[in-house]
Amino acid sequence: MNLLVSKLETALTLGQTLRIRRKSLGLSAVAAAEAAGISRVTWHRLEKGEASVAAGSLLAAAEVLGLRVELLAPASIPEQATATGPLADHLPLHIRLHDFPQLRRLAWQVADDTQVLTPREALDLYERNWRHVELEALELRERALIKALQQVYGKGLLDV
Repeated sequence: MNLLVSKLETALTLGQTLRIRRKSLGLSAVAAAEAAGISRVTWHRLEKGEASVAAGSLLAAAEVLGLRVELLAPASIPEQATATGPLADHLPLHIRLHDFPQLRRLAWQVADDTQVLTPREALDLYERNWRHVELEALELRERALIKALQQVYGKGLLDV
């Protein structure tokens, strides 16, 4: 993969993670930027995934949101985390039950298949009902979702 493409994809992923976390905490972009000591414009550039934003701004934003920035050597990145597909690049703001068979099974009480959950609600369902998940039936896309949910919101309660 081209280094420039990889850099842009990483910046986009970081930006999406910041945006999802900020929204889940109920913070406005202005309030988050002020708490991080950066301008509103810089905050928006971070969330857009602009790769030219200073690392210090990224670290300040992550700290405000209770996130930790880690650098991993390629050999230490789990295989599921590097899987290709729409969820490998970002965590959606709304998760449709219909798209994830195991999550749908856990949400049996929800009648409408078009029902959507927030990422936090989806992780809560997985955490509360993990014993009912059929691990061998988990599709790669759903495994990637679970990993992304754990990275952004998790507290180490799942052993996926």
